[in-house]
Amino acid sequence: MNLLHPITTERSRIRLGDASDASRLLRYRVQNRDHLAPWEPLREAAYYTLSHCVQTLAEAREAVRLDRAYPFFVFDLAETEIIASLTFANVVRGAFQACHLGYSIAAPWQGRGLMQEALGATLPWAFGEMDLHRVMANYMPRNERSARLLERLGFEREGYARRYLQIAGVWEDHVLTSRIRAD
Repeated sequence: MNLLHPITTERSRIRLGDASDASRLLRYRVQNRDHLAPWEPLREAAYYTLSHCVQTLAEAREAVRLDRAYPFFVFDLAETEIIASLTFANVVRGAFQACHLGYSIAAPWQGRGLMQEALGATLPWAFGEMDLHRVMANYMPRNERSARLLERLGFEREGYARRYLQIAGVWEDHVLTSRIRAD
């Protein structure tokens, strides 16, 4: 997948965000605030403002330019709304050639296979175009949906990290997984 061209799946178009997506990003954040709150860090009120979304999109473009992160939005086919997001973050080059994967999905789309579809379309890009060797994804033990999703996508459990990330104001344990590029 060329970064300049979206990838189209059966139900979505996946691409990097740009400044014109700020209002769609705000709508995604506001509409999914309660749905995503148990799985994300505590958010300041400013997170749910248009100016913060504009800033987020500018920072995302800079992260891409610096080869540090690749934050993608999953849109409906008409690109009228963001229905999910996925980010290849914390990119490390050199001998490691790895990143962390994070993702979220809008409440109405949860449980319909869309995230598997989107990740199934973008992981080959991460291993190909990005030339990564390892993609790591971590989830809270109670997040059974993520556990099943990552297993279906070929991620293998590598460990368990106690009090790994502060989520919803609490230091949460995480299961550590990764998928290695097939050579």
